[in-house]
Amino acid sequence: MDWEKATRLAYAIGRSKLAEQRMVFFRAAAAYACMRAEWQLASQDGRAGMNSARTEAHDAFIRACDMLEQVMREEGEDVAWRADLGYDRKEIGDFACYVNLILGLAAR
Repeated sequence: MDWEKATRLAYAIGRSKLAEQRMVFFRAAAAYACMRAEWQLASQDGRAGMNSARTEAHDAFIRACDMLEQVMREEGEDVAWRADLGYDRKEIGDFACYVNLILGLAAR
């Protein structure tokens, strides 16, 4: 995942008229990105204690991607972003971190 791809995908999602489902998606991205940053800062022992919560946050973000795609498809919106994102867990996790960065920059 690179910046250009992440911003292209985030822009496609941001165009959706489904505000409530977008918020679920954005919150799941932020939660996972926060967990991933805490993981990076944690000691080896700390990481062991965070492992299941980190996996659950990652799974929750993937579910949020899938749910957003489903609802957008049902509403006739363009869901090409989901195929472009793909299904690789690491890529999806990276995307969550980019989404969090975009949200942070937009908030200034």
